[in-house]
Amino acid sequence: MSKVNIGFIGAGNMGSAIMKGIAGSSASENIALFAFDPDTSKLEALAASGVKACSSEAELVSVCKYVFLAVKPQIIEGVLEAAAPAATAETVFVSIAAGITDEFVARKTLPETKVILVMPNTPLLLGEGASALSRNDKVSDEEFELILGIFRLCGKAAVISKDKMKEIIAINGSSPAFIYLYAKGFIDYAESVGIDKNAAEELFAQSLIGSAKMITDSGYTIDELIKMVSSPGGTTLAGLDKLYEDNLTDTVKKCCESCTNRAYELSK
Repeated sequence: MSKVNIGFIGAGNMGSAIMKGIAGSSASENIALFAFDPDTSKLEALAASGVKACSSEAELVSVCKYVFLAVKPQIIEGVLEAAAPAATAETVFVSIAAGITDEFVARKTLPETKVILVMPNTPLLLGEGASALSRNDKVSDEEFELILGIFRLCGKAAVISKDKMKEIIAINGSSPAFIYLYAKGFIDYAESVGIDKNAAEELFAQSLIGSAKMITDSGYTIDELIKMVSSPGGTTLAGLDKLYEDNLTDTVKKCCESCTNRAYELSK
């Protein structure tokens, strides 16, 4: 059985993490990995994982059926223009660039281009990613399942409607940064009252992990989980009252809306 050639244009943190996830799994038996990046030191670092370096975007596209666009949305137009001459109707472009649409990729390559859109997040670097995927109607079930399987090697993956790929960014793509800022508030408070920072980080991080597992595995709704922690007249309710008073959920909604609006701006 011949191997499937999968290439990555861009070998930064996210692209490298996906490549290493593939290389370290049983899927590597059926996949040959290629990469192009202007920073050749990144390609040299990936050689140990069996990734073959290409000298240009066009060279990579000419040898790979699946082409990951693992670059920032601000530079993807130039990348697609460089890749387009080597693309065919069988090329499957997999974009992980925020806000970029399948129509944009097709406009810069071929009208019949196959496009899979993915919004991953940085915990993928530890094999704990949360990735949302969609596709245009040119992509076959077999092609889509292969890419979906790759992201499941690096964490959890869910299929969503193509027209919600910008809205999902706030939920899984950008949300780690929002969670880190929330965590910083707790760690800063701990330090301000004389608690060791390392101890506070360990305890709060484990609280995040445990709370996440309660959401996914306990069978309780989020409202029920909040109630389980909140004894009448107790400390938790005192804290919650302040969060309700300052409209935490409204602030989160505004944060998500701002994130989504920027995604639409990037897609133009």
